[in-house]
Amino acid sequence: MIHENQYFEGNVKSLGYETNEGKSTIGIINAGEYEFGTALKEIMHVIEGELQVLLPDASNWAVIHAGAFFEVEPNRSFKVKALVQTSYLCQYR
Repeated sequence: MIHENQYFEGNVKSLGYETNEGKSTIGIINAGEYEFGTALKEIMHVIEGELQVLLPDASNWAVIHAGAFFEVEPNRSFKVKALVQTSYLCQYR
């Protein structure tokens, strides 16, 4: 089954699905700055566009270009900035 998700007044939207490896979402982030929390480990792949990411315990923002990914451990929070609409795949493990 496919699940629709909306966050931050519709500025982040995704479709959720499940594979043999676990749950995943594929979505779009509108330009803006957002803070997310994790319940499981998240592996976030940038498909198109670019994200600036402030990972837990980091003091500097990292730039994640299309084709790259970052990971966040469970029960943590992280911030992202998108300057343009950016598509992503997030795997929950």
